[in-house]
Amino acid sequence: MSNPGEGDLTPIDGLSQLAGYFEAGCKPAARFRIGTEHEKFGFRHDTLAPPPYEPGGIRAMLEGIGADGWTPILDKGQPIGLTRGGASVSLEPAGQFELSGGLCQTLHETKAELDEHLAEVRKVAEPLGLGFAPLGFHPLATRDEMPWMPKGRYGIMRAYMPKVGTRGLDMMTRTCTVQVNLDFASEADMVRKLRVSLALQSFATALFANSPFYEGKPNGALSNRALVWTDTDNARSGIPAVVFEDGFGFERFADFALDVPMYFVYRDGHFIDTAGRSFRDFMAGKLAGLEGQRPTMGDFADHLTTLFTDVRLKRFLEMRGADAGSPAMMTAFSAFWVGLLYDDAALTAAEELVRGLSAADLMVTRAAVPTQGLDAPWRKGKLRDLLTPLLTIVEDGLAARGQGEGIYLEPLREIAAGAPTQAEYWLARYNGAWAGDVRPIFAEAAI
Repeated sequence: MSNPGEGDLTPIDGLSQLAGYFEAGCKPAARFRIGTEHEKFGFRHDTLAPPPYEPGGIRAMLEGIGADGWTPILDKGQPIGLTRGGASVSLEPAGQFELSGGLCQTLHETKAELDEHLAEVRKVAEPLGLGFAPLGFHPLATRDEMPWMPKGRYGIMRAYMPKVGTRGLDMMTRTCTVQVNLDFASEADMVRKLRVSLALQSFATALFANSPFYEGKPNGALSNRALVWTDTDNARSGIPAVVFEDGFGFERFADFALDVPMYFVYRDGHFIDTAGRSFRDFMAGKLAGLEGQRPTMGDFADHLTTLFTDVRLKRFLEMRGADAGSPAMMTAFSAFWVGLLYDDAALTAAEELVRGLSAADLMVTRAAVPTQGLDAPWRKGKLRDLLTPLLTIVEDGLAARGQGEGIYLEPLREIAAGAPTQAEYWLARYNGAWAGDVRPIFAEAAI
């Protein structure tokens, strides 16, 4: 989740101005970039327990990495993130370590950035007796065993989540994801990409599933992270039907966002709890507790960070549907979406694969994916039926870029040829070499 910031102080004067916020993200294809975000769980080598903020834990990690040219981000005087150039390091609620990468031109740059970050993490973690493992859901710890980071917005969310779902606190503390952020050229280009990526996000969830354990045992899920999202806060997550309605565009999405309940307003370095209240009321000067005050464009940008749809529209598109995984799989995740969305012929071919599907159809598949994975229903067959045709489209899309980026699809080619997904691999290890003990996953998945 994003680090805090008050941003643009321009007052909001209407819906068209909010639509203009998204429109400002349009850029020619020559300026398209790749932005990645990826999270990982910390663990103590001796006990496998998640490290606290301090002592000898997450704060020490931030301070150690920060010594290498990073600028600290503070919340009430405590470091809760880092920034350097166009990249940042931030903390999820239980200390999951996140890199929000800079803007890269090619997947080769993305891979190099990931490798550099993981090396920085290892360098600081090892003397502290810590390791880090990118998995979609914590395989061992209970919710109560997870620590909480001193980040203001998380206190607000912690109190609000149990009011709107049963699994929101698990989402905050026991999940990790990988995300790729991609550009659009125009409103029409945004609509095409958003519809295709929402339609195929469940396929990505199944393909990259990497969280089959719950508190030390299998519980029937392949992606516990995805299972958590089925009952976190459905007013702000999932597949918004408005995206598939005639006439959808920037203004319609802005209007949808106004009715997503708020979490907070950030003022003078402090978070003001507005959880459950209406941004639409805020625009009218009628927000309870802040009567007479009106929002700024920075407030709207902050509010957008609290929308948790499977694909999120900002001034770019965020693919949010996958578990964190091995470095090779996280790079493959970026490669999959770049190949699909950054070549017009590939995008057109993908549109044909999803043509005629409604948001309701897609939600049926989404509900089945956490437990069924690639065997979840898709039209008259299964998601697995998409593996070969989709990877062919992606291969062609990457080839059209002429950068030799197809090498990063190798883990996906192996799955298409019959290899297990990450979740299936871990289950085989649990039932075989590990003899029913999940703890070896930390050493085997560690970066």
